[in-house]
Amino acid sequence: MKIIKIILVIALFLIALALGAQNQETVTFNYLIAQNELPLSLLLGIVFVVAFAIAWLIFGSLYLKSKFTVLRLRKQLNKAQASSTKPSEQLPEIKG
Repeated sequence: MKIIKIILVIALFLIALALGAQNQETVTFNYLIAQNELPLSLLLGIVFVVAFAIAWLIFGSLYLKSKFTVLRLRKQLNKAQASSTKPSEQLPEIKG
């Protein structure tokens, strides 16, 4: 399965490279301070990389937040289990 994923990624990269080679039209890109003329394929690549980085930061922060929440709740569970006086009322251990 991993080999199929690698082949798929390489194929998509080659398709993107072929399409980028065909889109050499220059476009004027206006941003807040100035403007610049860039090839369309380069502009699309830059926008894709920036969007990927922003999405990675957002979802990475959500992932870390959930990991810290799980860690905090496990500590609370361990503390509750340690303070329980009846051994028959202990909760099962959560793995993962």
